[in-house]
Amino acid sequence: MAKTHIKMTVNGDEVEGLAEPRMLLIHFIRETLSLTGAHIGCETSHCGACTVDIDGRSVKSCTVFAVQANGADITTIEGMANPDGTLSALQEGFRMMHGLQCGFCTPGMIMRAHRLLQENPNPTEEEIRFGISGNLCRCTGYQNIVKAIQYAAAKLNGADFQEAAE
Repeated sequence: MAKTHIKMTVNGDEVEGLAEPRMLLIHFIRETLSLTGAHIGCETSHCGACTVDIDGRSVKSCTVFAVQANGADITTIEGMANPDGTLSALQEGFRMMHGLQCGFCTPGMIMRAHRLLQENPNPTEEEIRFGISGNLCRCTGYQNIVKAIQYAAAKLNGADFQEAAE
């Protein structure tokens, strides 16, 4: 099958490669670019483990052909750290609030939460739960994921995170 030459910006770097028309973006990212942070879960758009940010939108990269991303600006979990290499507020939140267990869903969950906080810098618990509802976690029960996102929102807003009394 003929391959198409594609170019895109991934985590701030111009990249290019060849892709068959049917190659999914998740496979291009993992196999051609060797960025393995985004995970292949269901390949049916149900789990969200492959979530990346494309042109300012959360997208499940198993639902996009690589050729459709030609010219796009993409951020993967590898691009989430601060420029000095320290953890982003979301990564720190997931660490501090124990928002992960096995870690399989974590890259996609952080990417979705990143876009959620871009769209709504101070979401309520209900808005967070709705905002991440397209990403599944089979380990945590979501409570600590919600706390991690609240932690990050507080930090990004220059406030102290106040955990609710249980």
